[in-house]
Amino acid sequence: MTALGSFTAAVERGAVTSLQSGAAPLSTPEAPEDTALLDWLEAELNEYAQGNRREFDLPLRLVGTPFQTAVWEQLRQIPYGETRTYGQVAAAIGHPKASRAVGAACGKNRLLLLVPCHRVVGSNGSLTGFSARGGIGTKRLLLQLEQGKSSCF
Repeated sequence: MTALGSFTAAVERGAVTSLQSGAAPLSTPEAPEDTALLDWLEAELNEYAQGNRREFDLPLRLVGTPFQTAVWEQLRQIPYGETRTYGQVAAAIGHPKASRAVGAACGKNRLLLLVPCHRVVGSNGSLTGFSARGGIGTKRLLLQLEQGKSSCF
């Protein structure tokens, strides 16, 4: 449990492989370093919730297609408190007409917050997507938190 609420995390061989909202049973990590990694993850999430962390330092393992991993790596480049459109992300990875595919890749992101898909908005600035991650309300709260307009929810 963090200041942001409950999360289910998975770690494997020294890297976080999944972070999803909601509580679910977490299998016991196989290695002591993975247990330490979960503690590190919890600490960084709490620092983020308090507005004291802008980037996550945890080792991550991105598992997806080459296109998906390119999108996710680009999302990690979006500065804290800023947004980009799906089209801007598509152009940044060299596929300017692939904004819908970028949206689909965001929907497959297994590393909530750590790969900040909440920072991606529609072409007119509207909040879209995020249905499997708590909805538009959660996306709005995360963006407000990052922009200093809200304290931890």
